[in-house]
Amino acid sequence: MAKRLFQTGSFTPTAQNDTTALTSGTYAAIKGGSGTQLIDVLEIMVSGLAGSTAAGNLTFARVSTIETTPTALAAPASDGPMHPSTAALAAAPVTFTAAATGPQRSAVTTDAKLNVGLNTYGGIAKWNSAFTAPFSILGNTADLGEALLSCGAGTTPGAVAAHLIYEPY
Repeated sequence: MAKRLFQTGSFTPTAQNDTTALTSGTYAAIKGGSGTQLIDVLEIMVSGLAGSTAAGNLTFARVSTIETTPTALAAPASDGPMHPSTAALAAAPVTFTAAATGPQRSAVTTDAKLNVGLNTYGGIAKWNSAFTAPFSILGNTADLGEALLSCGAGTTPGAVAAHLIYEPY
C-alpha cells in the first residue's frame, strides 16, 4: 500500500479526562475505513503555535468509545497520499477533527499510549516508529479501530499544528 499524510492545520487541545467525549476542534483522530482495515501510524509531529509558554500534555491513544458522525475535513486540514501515483483505496481511512459526538480516549491501563507532550510556545514533538514497531489501528470500532491525538487532564495548552504519516492496508 502507499503512505498517506493527515495534517490538521491549527487546533487547540483542551484538558479533558479519559472516557469523556472530546469536544470538536480539540483533537485529531483516525479510524479504519472498514471493519478489517489495518493502519500503521509511522510518524506523529506536533508543532506549538501558542503565543505564550504553556505545557501541552498531548497523547496519541486509542479510544474506548468511537465518535458519531465525523465531520469531513475542511481546509487547511488535509489527508492524502504522499506519492502522486497512489491508487484510490477501496475503503479509505477516516480522518477528522470534529464529530456530532466526540470520541472518548481510553482509560484502560493496558492500551498503548504515546506521549507527544511539548511546550506549545514554539515547541516541537516528533515520534517515529521503529522499523518493525508502528502504532497500529485495526478495523473501525472501539477499542482497536480508532486512535486520536488529544490533551490529557491537567494542562490547558495553546494552539498546535500536527501531522500523522500512516499506511493503510
